[in-house]
Amino acid sequence: MKSLYNQFIFATVLILLCSIGIGFILANMVYYTFTKEKIDAQQVETAEEVTRILLYMHESRHSIDEYLTSVGLLGYQIVIISESGQYQYYGASFSDKEMPQEALTTVFDGEIYQGMQDFKSRFSMMAHFSNQLHNTVGIPFEMNGEKYGLFLRQDNKTLFSDFHMVLVGFILTIAVVSIMGVVWMTRQFIRPITQLTEATKAVSNENFDYALDITRKDELGQLAESFHSMQRQLADNDEARKAFISNVSHDFQSPLMNIQGYADLLQDEKVSDVERIEYSAIIDRESKHLSNLTKQLLLLTSLDQVTYPLKTKEVRIDEQLRDVLRKYQWRLHEQEMELSYKLEETTAIVDEELLVNVWDNLLSNAIKYTDAGGTIFISCRPVGAMLEVVFKDTGIGMTAEACEQVFERFYRVDEARKKDGTGLGLAIVKQIVSLHDGTIQVESVLGEGSTFTIVMPTNGK
Repeated sequence: MKSLYNQFIFATVLILLCSIGIGFILANMVYYTFTKEKIDAQQVETAEEVTRILLYMHESRHSIDEYLTSVGLLGYQIVIISESGQYQYYGASFSDKEMPQEALTTVFDGEIYQGMQDFKSRFSMMAHFSNQLHNTVGIPFEMNGEKYGLFLRQDNKTLFSDFHMVLVGFILTIAVVSIMGVVWMTRQFIRPITQLTEATKAVSNENFDYALDITRKDELGQLAESFHSMQRQLADNDEARKAFISNVSHDFQSPLMNIQGYADLLQDEKVSDVERIEYSAIIDRESKHLSNLTKQLLLLTSLDQVTYPLKTKEVRIDEQLRDVLRKYQWRLHEQEMELSYKLEETTAIVDEELLVNVWDNLLSNAIKYTDAGGTIFISCRPVGAMLEVVFKDTGIGMTAEACEQVFERFYRVDEARKKDGTGLGLAIVKQIVSLHDGTIQVESVLGEGSTFTIVMPTNGK
């Protein structure tokens, strides 16, 4: 698998090469459209000027040689070809001294030879710099009754001035420094990604304490911060999962051991009828406890689903609460508790079945943790687009610390609160209220009682 580092470097070099290629193509277009014809015309003009001076200012062979030598020193490559086939060179030498016969024929017929304009090369624009004899312009002239051709081109050394060399060096320096900078920046960019990869492997092995040394302020820093948050959340979830399994195991183990123990005792023939009835009652109670725990676990698991399907419809909350109160009337009477309520007519779009679980749990808890002769007060009223339901009791109450944890799964304040409880009731209440976009709050004073307040929208989600 290719590393991101190598891919990034490869992409950068590829982009650089593509940029050079595109630049070269555009330069060729400019050269052929605007520059080539202009340069060819300038070279023809220069060659014509040289021949004109030869014809009108120099009469002897010696003076012609001196003049053409001086022109060659000024940065031109010149060759004089006679009709008889003699070649005389001035200035820098050509790399290829072969002249096509068609060029000679053109000049000796009295026409101008434009070899620079017609010269072809595989690199197109680079043909301008080809140091070949037929990459010249040719001018015909006569001297002493004999035909000659003057072929001229500018020396490449004069084309590359000091400024051009500085410019080339500047471009090469930029290219080298850019590549080195990209390599360094890529390494800095890849390092936190490598660390995040290692951290991800550690998390997959349940190592949630893997330290990340990333203090960047850019998107990678934000990614690292998000990863830290994920680590903390996964660590909390893992701890909660282990605690959940431990609590479930404990809550199942105790009643199962009781059922098994008393079932063994029932098999003893020496057990009296009174003891048999007592042991059977214990087995029945523990079985019901297991059944209730199983139902609550299944309900809580269903509520945990991200897309739990709420079956909402319009429900009279005050009438629903009255039905729940009637169901628990016998328990209230049995424990001689005083129940008062104020239920205003309130309609809301809710999941009726789920909401019954909320009222059942809150009322059963109020009864369970309120001593005989205590008082329970329930109110229900619409508040704008919201509904408010309050359960208040004069029970044993809770500390401030307990109020913060009371909605956690399997949380029970103390041994006194463990009677017939599973520690899941209030967790289920909070989950159902949250599914309805509502909130639940608790206020409690130890030894004086607790107040649970639920607020949720009446128009559904």
